[in-house]
Amino acid sequence: MNRFIQRDQSRAVAIWLFACAALVFAMVVIGGVTRLTGSGLSITEWKPIMGAVPPMSDAAWAEAFAKYKTIPQYAQVNAGMSLSEFQGIFWWEWLHRLFGRLIGVAFALPFVVFLAIKRIPQRLIWRCAALLAMGGFQGLIGWWMVSSGLSERVDVAPERLTVHLGLALLIFAGLIWTGLEAWSGEEHSRSPEGWSRGSALLWGAIFFQCLLGGLVAGAKAGFVYTDWPLMNGAFFPPADWGKGALTFLHDQALVQFNHRIWAYGLLIGGTAYAIQAWRWRLAEGLGAWAIAVAVALWLQAALGVVTLIHAVPLWLGGLHQAGAALVLVVATVNLWLVRRSQPRLFMSGPRTMGL
Repeated sequence: MNRFIQRDQSRAVAIWLFACAALVFAMVVIGGVTRLTGSGLSITEWKPIMGAVPPMSDAAWAEAFAKYKTIPQYAQVNAGMSLSEFQGIFWWEWLHRLFGRLIGVAFALPFVVFLAIKRIPQRLIWRCAALLAMGGFQGLIGWWMVSSGLSERVDVAPERLTVHLGLALLIFAGLIWTGLEAWSGEEHSRSPEGWSRGSALLWGAIFFQCLLGGLVAGAKAGFVYTDWPLMNGAFFPPADWGKGALTFLHDQALVQFNHRIWAYGLLIGGTAYAIQAWRWRLAEGLGAWAIAVAVALWLQAALGVVTLIHAVPLWLGGLHQAGAALVLVVATVNLWLVRRSQPRLFMSGPRTMGL
């Protein structure tokens, strides 16, 4: 039995996956800064291999700047910017793309090595392969996003940015989950279905809030209606419904309103979840993790309000995006622990201390 457990787990593989997750976290933060600095369209071509080398001469810089001058963002937003100013936004986008390449190498090469020496638990091979495929697809999604701002728009389409962010967060959570599986080995017991479904529902609600945040970022909605708790003195902001269904994706007032309302619902749901976990006897510290989810949600909400009322300064905007990823980490670990809990350690009812 012990030999089976050893074959079913690998601490080395787990450390590799957690390291890749850390790189993806850094990538998410760099992506947020790239967006906030308006740098995402500074590189107008997609060269997965040759693009890793930045301009190395004055002529190369002049060529890159000339290409940028052909897109609407330069003409309508940054007309007259100097070469040094262009270089300032170029380096952020270049760093963002370089990190994407680094993550690809940091995942793919060890994956091949671990496969060759048969260190990856058999049940996790397909998951790692799926994560590798998702990473490659993320590169295509990134260019699909950037291309939306090169001809008719002065920025990327909010829905494409949201897809790009959402896939990054799915990869991030998948790396953490698979790393936990590799560290601990397979567990056949499961928690009661009701509690497991509730934890999964909370995770899904947090992920959906991250997507709503992507729409806010893509529509630059954080720079308008910077008062709180009302929006320009009103609860319901005026929305321009002339775009039809796209109003839910593009209207600055509506996307910010949706992000706020969903946050309130999350705070209520997350707090209720934590209270219920505290009232019931849960196994292996699950109550503590449920409380950690609620605390993380409240801290992130407070950070969101502070970021909003200060009109999204660069450091607060980047911190808020990092906070969203960290909340997702806590929710992911909580869900993983719940699904692996021994059913016999769950009580059939709440504690009897007057609660």
